[in-house]
Amino acid sequence: MLSRTAENLFWIARYMERAEATARLITMGQRMAILPGATLRDEWRSVVKVTGGENWFDPKTVIRESDIVEHLLLNPDNPSSIRFCLARARANGKSVRTALTQEMWEALNEGWRKLETYSVANARRDLAEIVDWVKTRTMIFRGSTESGHLRNEGHDFLRAGGALERGSMTLRLLDVKYYVLLPETEVVGGHRDHYQWTSVLHALSGSRAYHHVYGGSYSPWQITDFLMLNRQFPRSVLYCFDQMAYRLQRLAHWHGRRSDCNKRSEEMVAALARTTSGEIFSEGLHEVIQRKLGQCNKLGFEIAEAYHFG
Repeated sequence: MLSRTAENLFWIARYMERAEATARLITMGQRMAILPGATLRDEWRSVVKVTGGENWFDPKTVIRESDIVEHLLLNPDNPSSIRFCLARARANGKSVRTALTQEMWEALNEGWRKLETYSVANARRDLAEIVDWVKTRTMIFRGSTESGHLRNEGHDFLRAGGALERGSMTLRLLDVKYYVLLPETEVVGGHRDHYQWTSVLHALSGSRAYHHVYGGSYSPWQITDFLMLNRQFPRSVLYCFDQMAYRLQRLAHWHGRRSDCNKRSEEMVAALARTTSGEIFSEGLHEVIQRKLGQCNKLGFEIAEAYHFG
């Protein structure tokens, strides 16, 4: 497979996952913003921080929902915005049209200019509908990929890119909890508001799965362990790391050689798999998240280097 084709497939999956994760992040921010005192705590700034876009805003100004809609939903130039991600996924798909099934292309192409028609005010009014539309488009793309795409190296590039982005975004969603939802005077791992922590599960569609594992018991340690360490939940960090290592191993087989990215992905899996219950909180949630995000970024660079992405 041409390196340019591999790169486009890898990034199609990343952009689609990022669009969906950003939609989930906005939903989570909405749930947090309705809590008493939310404006004083500037909850929306945490959402901006974990997307790496804090520099877009004056640090002395309270960020509001309208700012989030403009920045993370409609902005065509922000790499973290939903509009940007959907447009880039389609552009990459157009470049490798013959590597996609008809259904995959339709999922990328249908309604891709929808967000161009919205003003900030109208998008706020229809925000729940837009978020659902984004999640539906990404789910249709994944479903069409799973049901019709050949299990060749192109499929492995798609799945590797999707797993890398999904694992990173789960880490970022957890980091929202650290940035604003934890008062500065509290020790990480102390008492937390039940609603805030269950909102994290809700944003990742993990409430029912968590209940199957832990029953009716909700605690910060258990929720964090579930989202970081559970090997059966498809949005957990360890599940995503497992998928990356597996797909990169398959790509090494296709190409007849292992690369640095294979070693790194396997080390990432092994290190997280050794983590015991409660250990993440004892070490520091934010510190663990930042280290894992750094590993994900390095892995992305090593994949690009191994397969000669532009």
